[in-house]
Amino acid sequence: MTVVYDVPPDALIHKVAEKLKGKNEAKPPSWAKFVKTGVHREKAPVQGDWWYTRTAAILRKIYINGPIGVSRLSAEYGGRKNKGSKPNKAKKGSGSIVQMALIQLEKLEYVSIVKGKGRTITPKGRSFLDNTAHEVMEELIKINPTLSKYR
Repeated sequence: MTVVYDVPPDALIHKVAEKLKGKNEAKPPSWAKFVKTGVHREKAPVQGDWWYTRTAAILRKIYINGPIGVSRLSAEYGGRKNKGSKPNKAKKGSGSIVQMALIQLEKLEYVSIVKGKGRTITPKGRSFLDNTAHEVMEELIKINPTLSKYR
């Protein structure tokens, strides 16, 4: 069976984001159109579906690195703050975006809280990601049949 580690991350995240668009619990909040993704950014995201992509990426990171907390996840989506003539400084990404995405993933029962450690993936979430990874692998095999040996 194909798992998350067997497929390219960008293809998996794109496919999971498409699936999350169909779920009512994974809708972006009203402020998502205007918010920056961190203090290191100058503008809000240009993509209209950036919320689903971020939520899918967070779910994948929990699968790989879990249990993981909000602080570490926001650090994963941080970057360098341009301070003009001063040296750049590393800054975390938005914690509220991570928290809202985690709340939505908890409502979908893909993620659960481990007391004192952070969020971890549930069996339902693991199954969802592994089945999506299998679908991505089947699409990749249609494009390049030599990949069938990695199935």
